[in-house]
Amino acid sequence: MSGSKSDVIVVGGGVIGLTTALVLAESGRRVGLWTRDPVARTTSAVAGALFWPYRIEPAHRVAGWLEQSLRHYEELALTPERTGVRMVTGLMTDTPIDGLGSWATKVRGLREAHAGELPEGFGQGLRATVPLIDMPVHLRYLKTRLRAAGALVERRTVTGFDEPAREAEVVVDCTGLGARELASDPSVHPVRGQVVIVENPGIAEWFVGTVPGTVEMTYVFPQPYGVLLGGTSTDHSWDLGPDAAEADAIVARCVRIRPELAGARVLEHRVGLRPARPRVRLEAVPLPGGGRLVHNYGHGGAGVTVAWGCAAEAARLAVG
Repeated sequence: MSGSKSDVIVVGGGVIGLTTALVLAESGRRVGLWTRDPVARTTSAVAGALFWPYRIEPAHRVAGWLEQSLRHYEELALTPERTGVRMVTGLMTDTPIDGLGSWATKVRGLREAHAGELPEGFGQGLRATVPLIDMPVHLRYLKTRLRAAGALVERRTVTGFDEPAREAEVVVDCTGLGARELASDPSVHPVRGQVVIVENPGIAEWFVGTVPGTVEMTYVFPQPYGVLLGGTSTDHSWDLGPDAAEADAIVARCVRIRPELAGARVLEHRVGLRPARPRVRLEAVPLPGGGRLVHNYGHGGAGVTVAWGCAAEAARLAVG
């Protein structure tokens, strides 16, 4: 479609922007994706990427997004080397099964954990098999599939939605934290997350929970590139530099859960800023001149988890 006018321009190159553009392009729309940063340098690229809702509202809409996204990821998990999506079993502690919502009925193997399956100090947990996603691989897969669908991916920085609106009748705002300025929405704010990547000593299952005596969520995600250890959740922090003390605390908490991690060689430190908002903004508003602007941002720590469900809804709003 190079040189041709787009029907829709999607602004934002993270997982929300890529999936939204892909749903539109594969439905036959001429799509342009404008991204300020390379896909590999977006917040999505450093996500732990376990399929599970985290810091996202409103609950009555999230359930539908979860179910739709889960179906997509289960299909993508059939070819994990290509898509980066695997179905992995693990343990989610301190979460009652009856508080999850209707989407949980679709989760493979979901059940209450037996006492012998819980780490010391934990009284309750859930066992489940859910998608765990290698984001660098997955983002490359989405970008390749998007281009195969005829979309034009461009590195472009915008200061307002009037610029893409001059080139397409519909603009989709998937700018995450960028919406704070572009959409004049001060409710959007960063939630800083830091993780540590270490060599895998043989861990095959994921873990999420709050270690007794601590306040931060602790997680252990076995990925093809190593084990991702987390994490932190600091509201309103824009600091993208790794903090050595935080990294040490993360490793120490994870070692309490999986002692075999003690002494594992550190491969990398990563920091990302989750685009949080009191609730996801997913709605269409008119643009001057008769166009349409669709907002799809504010997914907090669950952007990967709800990406496909939100993309489908945003695409419906985009085509009217």
